[in-house]
Amino acid sequence: MKCILSSVLMLCFFMPVTAQRKYNNSGNAPLQLYMTQVGGGNFDLGSDDEATDRKPAHTVTVKDFSIGTYEVTQEQWKLVMGNNPSLYICEECPVTNISFADVQSFIEKLNTMTGKHYRLPTEAEWEYAARGGQKERLIKSTPNVAKGGVNELLVPNDGIRRVPDKELTGKKYSGKKLPQDVAWYARNSKDHIHPTGRKKSNELGIYDMSGNVEEWCADFYGKDYGSKQAVSNPQGPAGGNAHVVRGGSWSSSPSEITVTRRAAYVPKTKNNSLGFRVAMDK
Repeated sequence: MKCILSSVLMLCFFMPVTAQRKYNNSGNAPLQLYMTQVGGGNFDLGSDDEATDRKPAHTVTVKDFSIGTYEVTQEQWKLVMGNNPSLYICEECPVTNISFADVQSFIEKLNTMTGKHYRLPTEAEWEYAARGGQKERLIKSTPNVAKGGVNELLVPNDGIRRVPDKELTGKKYSGKKLPQDVAWYARNSKDHIHPTGRKKSNELGIYDMSGNVEEWCADFYGKDYGSKQAVSNPQGPAGGNAHVVRGGSWSSSPSEITVTRRAAYVPKTKNNSLGFRVAMDK
Protein backbone atom coordinates (compact mmCIF):
# COMPACT_ATOMS: atom_id res chain seq x y z
CA MET A 1 0.00 0.00 0.00
CA LYS A 2 2.85 2.39 0.86
CA CYS A 3 4.50 1.65 -2.49
CA ILE A 4 1.29 2.36 -4.40
CA LEU A 5 0.70 5.62 -2.52
CA SER A 6 4.29 6.67 -3.07
CA SER A 7 3.95 6.06 -6.81
CA VAL A 8 0.81 8.16 -6.96
CA LEU A 9 2.40 11.01 -5.06
CA MET A 10 5.36 11.09 -7.45
CA LEU A 11 3.27 11.78 -10.57
CA CYS A 12 2.76 15.20 -12.16
CA PHE A 13 0.68 15.31 -15.30
CA PHE A 14 0.97 17.30 -18.52
CA MET A 15 3.75 19.80 -18.82
CA PRO A 16 2.57 22.90 -20.72
CA VAL A 17 5.36 23.26 -23.27
CA THR A 18 4.12 20.55 -25.62
CA ALA A 19 1.08 18.56 -26.62
CA GLN A 20 3.04 15.38 -25.96
CA ARG A 21 2.69 13.92 -22.47
CA LYS A 22 5.72 14.28 -20.22
CA TYR A 23 6.16 13.49 -16.57
CA ASN A 24 7.96 15.41 -13.87
CA ASN A 25 9.57 12.89 -11.54
CA SER A 26 11.89 15.35 -9.84
CA GLY A 27 9.90 15.86 -6.64
CA ASN A 28 7.32 14.46 -4.28
CA ALA A 29 4.48 16.75 -5.35
CA PRO A 30 0.99 15.33 -4.87
CA LEU A 31 -1.04 14.12 -7.82
CA GLN A 32 -2.05 17.10 -9.93
CA LEU A 33 -3.64 17.73 -13.29
CA TYR A 34 -2.11 20.51 -15.36
CA MET A 35 -4.41 23.54 -15.26
CA THR A 36 -4.64 26.67 -17.41
CA GLN A 37 -5.41 29.94 -15.63
CA VAL A 38 -8.20 31.90 -17.30
CA GLY A 39 -8.51 35.61 -16.61
CA GLY A 40 -12.12 36.63 -16.14
CA GLY A 41 -14.06 38.99 -18.36
CA ASN A 42 -17.28 39.64 -20.24
CA PHE A 43 -18.49 37.76 -23.29
CA ASP A 44 -21.64 37.01 -25.25
CA LEU A 45 -22.73 33.51 -24.22
CA GLY A 46 -24.55 31.64 -26.96
CA SER A 47 -25.39 32.55 -30.55
CA ASP A 48 -28.34 34.16 -32.28
CA ASP A 49 -27.51 32.32 -35.50
CA GLU A 50 -27.64 28.73 -34.31
CA ALA A 51 -30.01 26.32 -32.54
CA THR A 52 -32.88 27.59 -30.39
CA ASP A 53 -31.32 26.49 -27.10
CA ARG A 54 -28.31 28.75 -27.80
CA LYS A 55 -30.44 31.89 -28.12
CA PRO A 56 -30.35 34.69 -27.35
CA ALA A 57 -26.68 35.56 -27.17
CA HIS A 58 -26.37 37.53 -23.95
CA THR A 59 -23.59 39.20 -22.00
CA VAL A 60 -22.09 37.16 -19.19
CA THR A 61 -19.29 37.98 -16.77
CA VAL A 62 -17.06 35.25 -15.38
CA LYS A 63 -14.49 35.64 -12.65
CA ASP A 64 -10.93 34.32 -12.80
CA PHE A 65 -10.71 30.51 -12.71
CA SER A 66 -8.55 27.62 -13.86
CA ILE A 67 -9.58 24.81 -16.20
CA GLY A 68 -7.94 21.55 -17.20
CA THR A 69 -5.56 22.01 -20.10
CA TYR A 70 -6.51 18.49 -21.17
CA GLU A 71 -9.46 16.17 -20.73
CA VAL A 72 -9.02 13.75 -17.82
CA THR A 73 -7.31 10.64 -19.12
CA GLN A 74 -7.89 6.95 -18.48
CA GLU A 75 -4.54 6.73 -16.70
CA GLN A 76 -5.47 9.54 -14.33
CA TRP A 77 -8.87 8.01 -13.63
CA LYS A 78 -7.28 4.65 -12.85
CA LEU A 79 -4.78 6.20 -10.42
CA VAL A 80 -7.62 7.78 -8.46
CA MET A 81 -10.44 5.25 -8.84
CA GLY A 82 -8.55 1.98 -9.30
CA ASN A 83 -10.40 1.00 -12.47
CA ASN A 84 -10.81 2.00 -16.11
CA PRO A 85 -14.45 2.02 -17.27
CA SER A 86 -13.63 3.11 -20.83
CA LEU A 87 -14.72 0.86 -23.69
CA TYR A 88 -11.81 1.90 -25.92
CA ILE A 89 -8.70 1.28 -23.85
CA CYS A 90 -5.91 3.84 -24.29
CA GLU A 91 -4.25 5.25 -21.18
CA GLU A 92 -3.44 8.61 -22.77
CA CYS A 93 -6.96 9.00 -24.19
CA PRO A 94 -9.82 10.65 -22.30
CA VAL A 95 -11.66 8.44 -19.85
CA THR A 96 -15.18 7.64 -21.06
CA ASN A 97 -18.23 5.57 -20.15
CA ILE A 98 -18.69 7.54 -16.93
CA SER A 99 -21.88 9.02 -15.49
CA PHE A 100 -22.25 12.41 -13.84
CA ALA A 101 -22.20 10.69 -10.44
CA ASP A 102 -19.02 8.81 -11.40
CA VAL A 103 -17.34 12.11 -12.20
CA GLN A 104 -18.38 13.58 -8.85
CA SER A 105 -16.92 10.53 -7.08
CA PHE A 106 -13.64 10.96 -8.95
CA ILE A 107 -13.42 14.65 -8.04
CA GLU A 108 -14.18 13.94 -4.38
CA LYS A 109 -11.43 11.33 -4.18
CA LEU A 110 -9.00 13.49 -6.13
CA ASN A 111 -9.58 16.37 -3.75
CA THR A 112 -8.98 14.11 -0.77
CA MET A 113 -5.73 12.84 -2.29
CA THR A 114 -4.40 16.26 -3.27
CA GLY A 115 -5.93 18.62 -0.71
CA LYS A 116 -7.14 20.77 -3.61
CA HIS A 117 -10.62 21.80 -4.69
CA TYR A 118 -11.22 20.57 -8.22
CA ARG A 119 -14.75 20.69 -9.64
CA LEU A 120 -16.54 20.59 -12.97
CA PRO A 121 -16.59 23.83 -14.96
CA THR A 122 -19.84 25.73 -15.29
CA GLU A 123 -21.30 26.01 -18.75
CA ALA A 124 -20.34 29.69 -18.95
CA GLU A 125 -16.76 28.97 -17.86
CA TRP A 126 -16.50 26.17 -20.39
CA GLU A 127 -17.66 28.30 -23.31
CA TYR A 128 -15.52 31.27 -22.28
CA ALA A 129 -12.40 29.09 -22.08
CA ALA A 130 -13.25 27.35 -25.36
CA ARG A 131 -13.53 30.72 -27.12
CA GLY A 132 -10.10 31.76 -25.85
CA GLY A 133 -11.11 34.03 -22.98
CA GLN A 134 -9.34 37.38 -23.04
CA LYS A 135 -7.05 36.09 -25.80
CA GLU A 136 -9.83 35.28 -28.26
CA ARG A 137 -8.94 36.47 -31.75
CA LEU A 138 -11.84 37.83 -33.77
CA ILE A 139 -12.08 37.25 -37.51
CA LYS A 140 -14.05 38.77 -40.37
CA SER A 141 -17.51 37.24 -40.68
CA THR A 142 -18.40 35.09 -43.68
CA PRO A 143 -21.84 35.83 -45.18
CA ASN A 144 -24.44 33.11 -44.65
CA VAL A 145 -22.23 31.13 -42.28
CA ALA A 146 -23.35 30.62 -38.68
CA LYS A 147 -21.25 32.68 -36.31
CA GLY A 148 -19.36 31.44 -33.32
CA GLY A 149 -17.53 33.49 -30.77
CA VAL A 150 -18.18 37.00 -29.60
CA ASN A 151 -18.99 40.36 -31.10
CA GLU A 152 -18.24 42.59 -28.16
CA LEU A 153 -16.26 41.98 -25.25
CA LEU A 154 -13.61 41.77 -23.00
CA VAL A 155 -11.75 44.39 -21.06
CA PRO A 156 -8.17 43.20 -21.59
CA ASN A 157 -5.33 44.11 -19.30
CA ASP A 158 -4.49 47.14 -21.39
CA GLY A 159 -7.91 48.60 -20.62
CA ILE A 160 -9.06 48.75 -24.23
CA ARG A 161 -12.62 47.55 -24.65
CA ARG A 162 -13.65 45.86 -27.84
CA VAL A 163 -16.82 47.34 -29.27
CA PRO A 164 -19.58 45.60 -31.23
CA ASP A 165 -18.63 45.08 -34.86
CA LYS A 166 -21.01 43.20 -37.12
CA GLU A 167 -18.12 42.41 -39.46
CA LEU A 168 -16.18 40.53 -36.78
CA THR A 169 -16.91 37.32 -34.96
CA GLY A 170 -15.06 34.66 -33.00
CA LYS A 171 -14.06 31.31 -34.40
CA LYS A 172 -16.67 28.57 -34.59
CA TYR A 173 -14.26 25.97 -33.21
CA SER A 174 -12.00 26.22 -30.19
CA GLY A 175 -8.97 28.02 -31.61
CA LYS A 176 -9.68 27.83 -35.34
CA LYS A 177 -12.17 28.84 -38.02
CA LEU A 178 -11.99 25.30 -39.46
CA PRO A 179 -12.09 22.16 -37.30
CA GLN A 180 -9.46 19.81 -38.67
CA ASP A 181 -6.50 21.45 -36.93
CA VAL A 182 -8.03 21.49 -33.44
CA ALA A 183 -10.52 18.63 -33.32
CA TRP A 184 -10.93 14.90 -33.64
CA TYR A 185 -14.40 14.48 -35.12
CA ALA A 186 -16.32 12.24 -37.50
CA ARG A 187 -14.32 13.20 -40.59
CA ASN A 188 -10.84 12.48 -39.23
CA SER A 189 -11.12 10.33 -36.08
CA LYS A 190 -11.32 6.90 -37.78
CA ASP A 191 -14.21 6.07 -35.43
CA HIS A 192 -12.37 6.22 -32.12
CA ILE A 193 -11.04 8.59 -29.46
CA HIS A 194 -7.45 9.81 -29.53
CA PRO A 195 -4.77 10.70 -26.95
CA THR A 196 -5.26 14.13 -25.44
CA GLY A 197 -3.34 17.13 -26.70
CA ARG A 198 -2.40 15.83 -30.15
CA LYS A 199 -4.28 18.54 -32.06
CA LYS A 200 -3.49 22.25 -31.85
CA SER A 201 -4.56 24.19 -28.78
CA ASN A 202 -6.76 27.26 -28.68
CA GLU A 203 -5.51 30.77 -27.83
CA LEU A 204 -5.24 29.91 -24.12
CA GLY A 205 -3.23 26.75 -24.74
CA ILE A 206 -6.17 24.42 -23.98
CA TYR A 207 -6.61 21.25 -26.03
CA ASP A 208 -9.58 19.26 -27.38
CA MET A 209 -12.38 21.62 -26.41
CA SER A 210 -13.82 20.89 -29.83
CA GLY A 211 -14.12 17.17 -30.45
CA ASN A 212 -12.41 14.04 -29.04
CA VAL A 213 -14.99 13.56 -26.27
CA GLU A 214 -18.02 15.51 -25.11
CA GLU A 215 -17.57 16.97 -21.64
CA TRP A 216 -19.84 17.07 -18.61
CA CYS A 217 -20.46 20.53 -17.13
CA ALA A 218 -21.71 21.31 -13.63
CA ASP A 219 -24.95 23.05 -14.68
CA PHE A 220 -28.38 21.55 -14.98
CA TYR A 221 -29.58 21.99 -18.54
CA GLY A 222 -32.04 24.77 -19.29
CA LYS A 223 -33.40 24.87 -22.84
CA ASP A 224 -34.09 28.58 -22.56
CA TYR A 225 -30.91 29.74 -20.87
CA GLY A 226 -30.88 33.18 -22.45
CA SER A 227 -31.27 36.47 -20.67
CA LYS A 228 -31.76 40.08 -21.69
CA GLN A 229 -29.86 41.18 -18.61
CA ALA A 230 -26.13 40.99 -17.96
CA VAL A 231 -25.36 37.99 -15.76
CA SER A 232 -22.38 37.44 -13.46
CA ASN A 233 -20.95 33.95 -12.94
CA PRO A 234 -24.11 32.05 -13.94
CA GLN A 235 -24.56 28.60 -12.41
CA GLY A 236 -27.48 27.39 -14.53
CA PRO A 237 -30.95 26.37 -13.31
CA ALA A 238 -31.41 25.38 -9.67
CA GLY A 239 -32.54 21.89 -10.70
CA GLY A 240 -33.51 19.71 -13.61
CA ASN A 241 -33.52 16.26 -15.17
CA ALA A 242 -30.32 16.60 -17.22
CA HIS A 243 -26.90 18.21 -17.11
CA VAL A 244 -25.19 20.25 -19.81
CA VAL A 245 -22.67 18.54 -22.06
CA ARG A 246 -20.34 20.57 -24.28
CA GLY A 247 -17.71 20.21 -26.98
CA GLY A 248 -18.78 17.37 -29.26
CA SER A 249 -16.77 14.20 -29.80
CA TRP A 250 -14.84 11.97 -32.18
CA SER A 251 -18.15 10.84 -33.68
CA SER A 252 -19.67 14.31 -34.11
CA SER A 253 -20.34 16.31 -37.25
CA PRO A 254 -18.70 19.75 -37.67
CA SER A 255 -21.88 21.47 -36.49
CA GLU A 256 -21.75 19.51 -33.22
CA ILE A 257 -18.25 20.57 -32.14
CA THR A 258 -18.66 24.36 -32.19
CA VAL A 259 -17.95 26.44 -29.09
CA THR A 260 -21.66 27.24 -28.69
CA ARG A 261 -23.12 23.76 -29.16
CA ARG A 262 -25.03 22.44 -26.14
CA ALA A 263 -26.51 19.05 -25.29
CA ALA A 264 -28.58 17.67 -22.40
CA TYR A 265 -27.77 14.25 -20.91
CA VAL A 266 -29.50 12.62 -17.96
CA PRO A 267 -27.01 12.07 -15.11
CA LYS A 268 -26.81 8.29 -15.55
CA THR A 269 -25.69 8.56 -19.19
CA LYS A 270 -22.56 6.59 -20.06
CA ASN A 271 -21.05 6.15 -23.50
CA ASN A 272 -17.75 5.94 -25.35
CA SER A 273 -17.81 9.56 -26.47
CA LEU A 274 -18.48 11.28 -23.14
CA GLY A 275 -15.79 12.42 -20.70
CA PHE A 276 -14.84 15.58 -18.79
CA ARG A 277 -12.20 18.06 -17.71
CA VAL A 278 -11.89 19.71 -14.31
CA ALA A 279 -11.93 23.32 -13.19
CA MET A 280 -10.92 25.18 -10.04
CA ASP A 281 -11.51 28.59 -8.50
CA LYS A 282 -8.46 30.81 -8.70
